[in-house]
Amino acid sequence: MAAGETQVYAKVNSKLKGRSTPSLLDPLLGMGFPAHTALKALAATGRKTAEEAAEWLHCHCNDPSLDDPIPQEYALFLCPTGPLLEKLQEFWRESKRQCTKNRAHEVFPHITLCDFFTCEDQKVECLYEALKRAGDRMLGSFPSVVPLVLHSSISYLGFFVTDSHADVIREFAMMFATEAAVLADCTVKPCTKQLHLTLAHKFYPHHQRTLEQLARAVHPGLSCQWTATLYSRDMRFVHYQTLRALFQYKPQNVDELPLTPGDHLFVDPTQQEEASEGWVIGVSQRTGCRGFLPENYTERVRECDTWVKHRMYTFSLAMDLNSRKDGDASSRRNGEVYPPQRPRSMGSIQALQGAILRKSVLVVRHGERVDQIFGKSWLQQCSTPDGKYYRPDLNFPCSLPRRGNSIKDFENDPPLSSCGIFQSRTAGEALLSSGIQITSVFTSPALRCVQTAKHILEELKLEKKMKIKVEPGIYEWTKWEAGKTTPTLMTLDELKEANFNVSTDYRPAFPLASLMPAESYEEYVDRCAVSVEHIISCCPQDMGVTLIVGHGSALDSCIRPLLGLPPRDSADFAQLVRKIPSLGMCFCEENKEGGKWELVAPPVKTLTHGSNSAFNWKNWIPGN
Repeated sequence: MAAGETQVYAKVNSKLKGRSTPSLLDPLLGMGFPAHTALKALAATGRKTAEEAAEWLHCHCNDPSLDDPIPQEYALFLCPTGPLLEKLQEFWRESKRQCTKNRAHEVFPHITLCDFFTCEDQKVECLYEALKRAGDRMLGSFPSVVPLVLHSSISYLGFFVTDSHADVIREFAMMFATEAAVLADCTVKPCTKQLHLTLAHKFYPHHQRTLEQLARAVHPGLSCQWTATLYSRDMRFVHYQTLRALFQYKPQNVDELPLTPGDHLFVDPTQQEEASEGWVIGVSQRTGCRGFLPENYTERVRECDTWVKHRMYTFSLAMDLNSRKDGDASSRRNGEVYPPQRPRSMGSIQALQGAILRKSVLVVRHGERVDQIFGKSWLQQCSTPDGKYYRPDLNFPCSLPRRGNSIKDFENDPPLSSCGIFQSRTAGEALLSSGIQITSVFTSPALRCVQTAKHILEELKLEKKMKIKVEPGIYEWTKWEAGKTTPTLMTLDELKEANFNVSTDYRPAFPLASLMPAESYEEYVDRCAVSVEHIISCCPQDMGVTLIVGHGSALDSCIRPLLGLPPRDSADFAQLVRKIPSLGMCFCEENKEGGKWELVAPPVKTLTHGSNSAFNWKNWIPGN
């Protein structure tokens, strides 16, 4: 540190010694940490304990930015608690499950009181005092009930605070801004626009009606204690993607990051030129270090998951004591019975099971794909210099269907190999012999899945009678797909032109354009659960088998919701899917008495075969 900077921190330290701050700062200074880094650690951990700050400093010992005078960014939110918060969280889960993720899911339910602002590390405690003073002054006039009115537009859904009560809340925000300017020397911009609690933002227009129906189940008059909560974030990573490590990773090279499950990482999607396929460059929140990391070891998470909660001021509302106790008991019950996020969303699927009578579902993985045998460069092996296809090996298909763009679109949407076609026909022949009655067929939009469905139907003698319904909602977990964007898949018109008997009348649960690249595991399983529910609702009501042709992952992500089971752990999921062979099957039948689905033995046997190495006749020429 420069001499001038050392003097500044020495002055700060001497000022703080007369207050309560030394109880946190002094132990860190006693460990030998410089004052400026100790204050930085306290700010980064919410000034909770000296132990947390010390742990942060030990983890950041190799952080190249440790000595940089970069403060945290702070914001003040008015957050609901109690029964109202529970209903809002339930809306969050159901809206994501039924309508996919939108911008509102990035942050918890809140009303913004002021925009993000900076505060020097040594003045953060003064910011806490500003919050307390503003709260104490407004406590008597703060509304006992905050009336909320539902507002909906083509891209926004949320609750507006009525004007008279909004004025009081804005006055509190203004008072906090004034106190923060005086005590902490911060420039705080209080919210002067319409106060609102966002439910959904930037969603697909065709989801508006469903979101409105879900929102009407949230009664804004539910009892609630509102808390003014101060959060902070690292201002350097505001526009980055936030990832969370799922698995442990030990670096193989000096420029790689170690990963521990639960680590959060910041990734700038615009600065990935140096990263090879399957890797990204990121910064670890735990250590502050930058390096390469395997992208498939992580999942996308919410922006606010890395925010730090500092202090909150709870406004005591006039609430009936008994109802408050009931609310607390309900909260505890929910905490015990329902682990966060998932189990409540399974209720609608269980209700679905009771409404569907005498149905069977057969989920099948597609046949062998050509790149599974010939690797990622398969397209280069079968392309002429002028971009035409030829067959360099008998396991390449005889031809490729025509696509609107160039042959390069097949690179990330590969067809079946010749063996994959054989596998599909063999399975179809066995299904015909089993005597089961296929009444409808749904497939992922991936070419290999549509081809598999076509060949099965041909062997069942149904290729002309039964149309294939393409459902993008059961497409592969996009995080496992190569590239930074969703692969270009064949449109229904292209599939029809290629002689696939696809339905143009079927309305899928998820349009093709709604698939998001690099979605999180939670987003993927939610998408599959919604899609299966939609598929079942579209099937004939009489007895018969619904055939779903998807990916290996579909045997888990599509079957578990049907059985009323929560999603498997993502690590176990990844291990399981690797073991599913081509044309692997799972079969579910509905229990007529209980109205529930049961996993039973598939109607046909497993198709098992061995690998066949490449052969070059030239190796038999003498001298070679």
